[in-house]
Amino acid sequence: MLSIDINCDMGESTLLWPYDIDKDLRLMRYVSSINLACGYHAGDAETMHILAGAAIAEGIAVGAHPGFADRDNFGRSNLSLPPEQIYDQVIYQIGALDAFMRIMNDRLHHVKPHGALYNMAAKDEAMAEAICKAVYDYDPGLIIYGLSGSKLIEAATATGLKTYSEVFADRTYQDDGHLTPRSATNALIEDQQQSVEQVLQMVMQRTVTSVNDKEVPIVADTVCVHGDGAHALEFAREIKAVLMIHGVEIGNTKY
Repeated sequence: MLSIDINCDMGESTLLWPYDIDKDLRLMRYVSSINLACGYHAGDAETMHILAGAAIAEGIAVGAHPGFADRDNFGRSNLSLPPEQIYDQVIYQIGALDAFMRIMNDRLHHVKPHGALYNMAAKDEAMAEAICKAVYDYDPGLIIYGLSGSKLIEAATATGLKTYSEVFADRTYQDDGHLTPRSATNALIEDQQQSVEQVLQMVMQRTVTSVNDKEVPIVADTVCVHGDGAHALEFAREIKAVLMIHGVEIGNTKY
């Protein structure tokens, strides 16, 4: 049976961005893995503890969601940092979340970079290698979540890490398979039917249609629904329901 993981970015509490922890808790009904902010771009000790505990209770895989130390811009500013600094920051953030996992007698499942760190590592080989070295050195059993066809997936494979190639339910794509920059007016998918149709195409056909109507081949191990999206709950609920109607099992295929 065809299976897919549905993941969601969560725990992104900041003083500058609207945040609703109850929304995150409701979203857990429709996902099989979560990526928790670890305190740099967003997040704090309380939300990590609460959401990790809730996910463990529901059998949902928990991953670290490290980003740049850029709370003013929600980790979405491109920062040029040396590889050794990226390494240290990723280690620091994984460790922060893993501390809570350990006191609850569980373990981290994966690491998914956030925002600009994610997008830059998709194209920058040195940055991708620094992230993957940090993850491998911390725990070689962790899985890297990265954009399908990206440098991050390539670096993870070369490092010896397992990977989940990620596709997005609520973002549009360019002809090269990369995400449309958030600065573009057509970067986000706001229509539920469009989102569902894109997910079905990516999961069932292993392609995605770009903003220029080009069919781009992709690998889909996990589908992301952004927890901070305006329609996150509706999208996640409908995507899970439609995938199951089409005979797709929801779960962690490599856990």
